[in-house]
Amino acid sequence: MNQFDTSSVPFEDLRRTAKSLAKRFQDRADEASKDGNWLMDNLEDLKEANFPALTVPVGYGGYGLNLHEFIQIQEILAQGDGATALSIGWHLGIILETSENCTWDPPKYEWLCEQIVKNKVLINAASSEKATGSPARGGLPTTKATRDGKDWIIEGEKSFTSMATALDYALVTAQIDDTGKKGVYLVDMKRPGVSVEETWDSIAMRATKSDDLILDNVKLDQDALLVEEGASDVPKGWLLHIPAVYLGIAMAARDYAVSFAFDYHPNSLPGPIIEVPEVQRKIGKMELELYKARELLHSISQKWVNHPENRVDMSHELGAVKHIVTNSANDVVDIAMRIVGARSLSEKNPLQRYFRDVRAGLHNPPADEIVIQQFAQRVIKSRG
Repeated sequence: MNQFDTSSVPFEDLRRTAKSLAKRFQDRADEASKDGNWLMDNLEDLKEANFPALTVPVGYGGYGLNLHEFIQIQEILAQGDGATALSIGWHLGIILETSENCTWDPPKYEWLCEQIVKNKVLINAASSEKATGSPARGGLPTTKATRDGKDWIIEGEKSFTSMATALDYALVTAQIDDTGKKGVYLVDMKRPGVSVEETWDSIAMRATKSDDLILDNVKLDQDALLVEEGASDVPKGWLLHIPAVYLGIAMAARDYAVSFAFDYHPNSLPGPIIEVPEVQRKIGKMELELYKARELLHSISQKWVNHPENRVDMSHELGAVKHIVTNSANDVVDIAMRIVGARSLSEKNPLQRYFRDVRAGLHNPPADEIVIQQFAQRVIKSRG
C-alpha cells in the first residue's frame, strides 16, 4: 500500500519541509483578511507534503513519528500559523494515540491509515457539546447512538469541531442507547444527515474554523462503533501537541519583537532600540520563559517515548507541561507587545494575531485549576 518509502526519509528533512510550510503559512496569514479563511489553502499544502501521514505507522505507509518528533513539527508549523498547526495536530494526535494504545479493531485502523496515505483524508474528534462543556470534565454526551437492527442511528450536535468543513471523517462521541456508556463512532462526513453549521466567531484561533457538527438521524454501519470509552489508566500524551503549538506562537512573537528592536530607530535615540537596556531586559525575560517552557515540554515528551512503562503515572507531568508552557507563552507574547508598543495593536501587525491566538491555550484541556488541584491532591495523599 506504500506509495513511496517513508522509512527512508530523515526526520531533519521533515523539519526542513515544516519550516518551508511555516513560512508559507505566515505569509498567507499576514496577507489574509481578518475572517481567517486561509485554513483550506494551508491544509492543501500539508496534504501536498504528505503531512497527514506523519504519525501513521511506517508499516502502514506513514512516517511513524513518535510523540517527541510530532511536537517538534507542531512547534515549527505554529511559528507560521498556530491555527493551522492546532488543526492538523488533532488529526495527527488521534492517529498517534491509536497506534500507541491499539484501542481500535486492527483492520479498521489499518483501513483508515490506508485512506490517509493514499487519499490524504483528514479526521478529527467531535466530542465537545454546548450542554456538557469540555469532554475532559467527564460529562455524558447528549448525542445518542441508537441500535437500528444491526446498524446505528446517531443524533446530536457537536461544538468546537476544528476544520469541520475540511474533514473527511469525524470521531463522534455519543451515548450508547440509554446505557450511560460512551462510545466513539466513525462518521463519514458525506453521510446523509451530516452537516456543518458555520458558527465559529472566535477572535482567537479564528482560522481553525471550529464550527458545529450537526448529526440529524445519521445511519451508520454496525462496525462504526470503534471503541467504548471507559476509565483508562493511560493519560493522553498526544495532547502535548497543544502546548507545542502555543510555544511556537510565542517563538514567532519573540522573533518579530527582536527584529523590530533591531530595525526601529527613533530620532530620540542614537541607535536602534535594541541598544536600550530595558529592551534587552525584556528580550532576556522572553528567552528565559521560552527556555523554561521548551525544556520542560521536550524532556517530558522524551520521557513518554523512552519510558513507556511510566506512562500510566505521567498524568500530573503532562498537566504541568500544559499549564507552564501555555502560561509562559502568554507572558512572552505580552512582553513582545511591550517592546513593539502601540504598533502591536495594528490589524496589519502579526503580534495582535499572536496575542489573540495564544490566549486560546488557556482554555484548551486540561484547565489550569484542574492541574493545580491534581498537584494538591498528590501532596495530600502523600501525607495520608
